[in-house]
Amino acid sequence: MTLDLKVCVIGAGKMGEALIRGLIYGGVINAKNILAIEVSEGRRNYISRMYGVKCIGEPAEAVREYDIIVIAVKPKDVIGVAEAISKHMTQKNLIVTLAAGVPIKFLAEIISISPIVRAMPNIAILVGEGMVALARGPGTTLEHAHLSEKIFGSVGRVVWVEEKDMDAVTGLSGSGPAYIFSVIEALSEGGVKMGLEKSLATLLAAQTTLGAAKMVLEMKEQPSKLINMVATPGGTTVAGLKQLEESKVQEAFVGAVAAATERSKQLILQ
Repeated sequence: MTLDLKVCVIGAGKMGEALIRGLIYGGVINAKNILAIEVSEGRRNYISRMYGVKCIGEPAEAVREYDIIVIAVKPKDVIGVAEAISKHMTQKNLIVTLAAGVPIKFLAEIISISPIVRAMPNIAILVGEGMVALARGPGTTLEHAHLSEKIFGSVGRVVWVEEKDMDAVTGLSGSGPAYIFSVIEALSEGGVKMGLEKSLATLLAAQTTLGAAKMVLEMKEQPSKLINMVATPGGTTVAGLKQLEESKVQEAFVGAVAAATERSKQLILQ
């Protein structure tokens, strides 16, 4: 069902565009009720032409007419955007920030009158299969929560978390697609080394990854239990798993999540 709401997306990069596309193609928001604010003229022209939404170059008083204001700029630009729109905001505007490493309190100090929700989507929202974690700020109501779920549910799965966990979420699901891409690439290279053509090897690796993920979600079993479904004593899978264990692959992924989490904590300091 299309919502009778107006949404303003500030920053029409990959995340901003993916959200706009999800809202329109998912039938959640009518294109005529979406405003994109983007400094790049080239991006403005592209977004307007591709999705039929209104685009402007910088925040203006008109933003107050929009029910939901999504801040989808880089972390270093968030405070500047908040300062630019603060004088136009009211209690009726719901602010949603997508920036990694920027706590709600930093925005609340600038836009104290409006309720704020913090969101951490990942790049898979581009294909409607994103993982989006949301955290409520002071002043948000159940209605604000439901609106946020509607908006981000159009581009993937939604979970609510405490804001203190957002850096860890960033390190896991925010950066996670890149880790999985590296897994697919490595599996593909293994297939090529064993004599397969690159395109076939990549397809086999990607579909295998997709199927494995779907099993975890739909069967609601821990990955360790599902591993035992595939690995039989003395079989091929056990031989492969032994190699992964000797190469400390699991330890490497744990370290990757930790490193990305720590980096998220540092972003606001720059």
